[in-house]
Amino acid sequence: MARPTRIVAPSSTQELAEVVRRATAEGLKVKAVGTGHSFTTAAATDGLLIRPDRMAGVRGLDREAGTVTVAAGTSLRQLNETLSAHGLSLVNMGDIMEQTVAGATSTGTHGTGRDSASIAAQIKGLELVTADGSVLRCSARENPEIFAAARIGLGALGVVSEITFGVEPEFLLTAREEPMPFDRVMADFEQLVAENEHFEFYWFPHTGNCNTKRNNRSTGPAAPVGRVSGWVDDELLSNGIFQVACSVGRAVPATIPGIAKISSRALSARTYTDIPYKVFTSPRRVRFLEMEYAVPREAAVTVLRELKATVERSGLRVSFPVEVRTAPADDIPLSTASGRETAYIAVHLYRGTPHRAYFTAAEQIMIAHGGRPHWGKLHSRDAAYLAGVYPRFGEFAAVRDRLDPDRLFTNDYLRRVLGD
Repeated sequence: MARPTRIVAPSSTQELAEVVRRATAEGLKVKAVGTGHSFTTAAATDGLLIRPDRMAGVRGLDREAGTVTVAAGTSLRQLNETLSAHGLSLVNMGDIMEQTVAGATSTGTHGTGRDSASIAAQIKGLELVTADGSVLRCSARENPEIFAAARIGLGALGVVSEITFGVEPEFLLTAREEPMPFDRVMADFEQLVAENEHFEFYWFPHTGNCNTKRNNRSTGPAAPVGRVSGWVDDELLSNGIFQVACSVGRAVPATIPGIAKISSRALSARTYTDIPYKVFTSPRRVRFLEMEYAVPREAAVTVLRELKATVERSGLRVSFPVEVRTAPADDIPLSTASGRETAYIAVHLYRGTPHRAYFTAAEQIMIAHGGRPHWGKLHSRDAAYLAGVYPRFGEFAAVRDRLDPDRLFTNDYLRRVLGD
């Protein structure tokens, strides 16, 4: 458990820079925290902990340039709601929006997309407070080598104080959710990805069943999920009853396969049309542990078949579905999609359930295919492994050496994944 020496909540970039300078003078390590959504200790410190609470809100909106600039502690929810009020939208999102913009981007949070990539890939500029208290403005034109690395910086390069995102006029998405057999999803995986702007699915271990979701732009009209039917599907079934099922499974593991068969058939097909963030995101109230790996997209079907076979022959009892998403290649050194078309495979277990055997088995399959772990989710990889699966790992390390040679911003997690 992190026990910081001091906790501060600066309200401006200038205050933040002074806080960093003071910590340097006192010999305290510095970490900025978001909402604590990560499963790793990426933001833990026994030094100075910087909270984001007072650095929130929109600092600038430029319709002509198609950009919005927000303070680092702004939540994705606040960003999305503000953009919508101005008739604007991000091009892609993950499936929740409780994180801060800096926390989400710094750990590589993503959704699913054929052509549109992670939230960090939508960054057009950022402001970074470095170890000596300097404030650097970074973009493709200004400090471009720092900008390239700092979009997913893990908090290792400095404290992000402000982010500028590219945005576009708000559009509509039609979501088509539909049950589909596992074998059909595997057979048609590349076609489903190619034919849809945003494709994802959940496979329920111990079954041959999946729930698929296809999101595509629509000319309208809007046809949101009904209040009652939405409550039944998203709250009662996906959260309330699923919570009870997970609790039963944790208490009596032998019931899990039977529960999985029922759960996998609980949600029926539905289609709805709404503004992007209301389609991309959904409530997640059942608490869980998660590990997610990015594998080359061409390996996805093989990895999933191996995972299914492992669960079936191992005696493991897995109460949570496996989530699968995709992303195009991007140009960010520590992005899990850096330089390659990517499939994301996320395994979960209900909180309080022993997870090590399942996660270890899944991880061994992922790393056999050059998998890259999500920076904010559970994994056991270290710098030696990661340097081998990230071709631009050395480029990031060089920027880190330049900006933070004395490792003001390090902690145990960064020592493990980046080295010293």
